[in-house]
Amino acid sequence: MTHSLLRPLLAALLPLSLGACSSLQSSDNFLGVITPYRVEVVQGNVVTKEQAALIKPGMSRAQVRDVLGSPLLTDIFHADRWDYVFTIRRRGAEPQQRNVMVLFQEDKVSKFEAAELPSERDFVNSIDVAKTGRVPVLELTEEQIKALPVPPKPEATLADAAPQGPARSYPPLERTK
Repeated sequence: MTHSLLRPLLAALLPLSLGACSSLQSSDNFLGVITPYRVEVVQGNVVTKEQAALIKPGMSRAQVRDVLGSPLLTDIFHADRWDYVFTIRRRGAEPQQRNVMVLFQEDKVSKFEAAELPSERDFVNSIDVAKTGRVPVLELTEEQIKALPVPPKPEATLADAAPQGPARSYPPLERTK
């Protein structure tokens, strides 16, 4: 192939290849074969109904931190406000975002604001993309145990084995008189 034919061919293929790259970003797979890896992004603190129920007016900052963890956002200009922000984007599940705000007055909780929070079980169910409903069996039945091969018995343990190698004599650690 000559250089005169190669340049127009490359010029025609370049826009087509770039167009293919842009279509990969908008779809979940390419020709039904290749599925690009998508990073699951989880940021912030998960705050559930059970945790929110434990927060009471008058609690100290340390008590709030024990229940909810360290806040994602603290601001030196609003030192009496802690923001707990949670976002998750997981393939096969709806993206979620929640904001929880704790206001303090004289280092005690004065206000707790949160939109509708899920229970722990609801949260786990919302991010479970497998939804198989099957729980794996983690124990063997008696029949399965009996079907296992019997391990070979060790012939001798290290404690029973005689020392091997030449006998060594070492000088005493202390001087004898």
